Amino acid sequence: MSGDFCGVCGGDGRIDQSAGQTSRCPACLGSGRRSPESTGFHDVTKTKPSHHRGSNQVAKPVKQTWPTSISGDLLAKDIRDCATLSTETKTRLIQEIMEHESRHGQCTQTFVKKMRKQIRLSRF
Repeated sequence: MSGDFCGVCGGDGRIDQSAGQTSRCPACLGSGRRSPESTGFHDVTKTKPSHHRGSNQVAKPVKQTWPTSISGDLLAKDIRDCATLSTETKTRLIQEIMEHESRHGQCTQTFVKKMRKQIRLSRF
């Protein structure tokens, strides 16, 4: 009955090491017989939700909803208060201001002039 013997030590209960020493078999703990619960594979990964409670979570960046620079804020308020622009146009222009701020850090004078020109053109 070869199924009863330990597959690691062959039923000896001892394992020869490279330095000529012998030690007890880690699989059968020296008995030479296969343990009944020995399946060959033991999953040690932590798959339960309790193991993932936020120990390694990174804080999500806050999504910008309004321009942060002074000139961008003033320009966005002018766009928001404009009665002749549609809601979609206001949203698109304010998003364009925030994108410009993310690239350049602030609204340049050239950009402010360009936006004011777009506001004037879209009124008619």
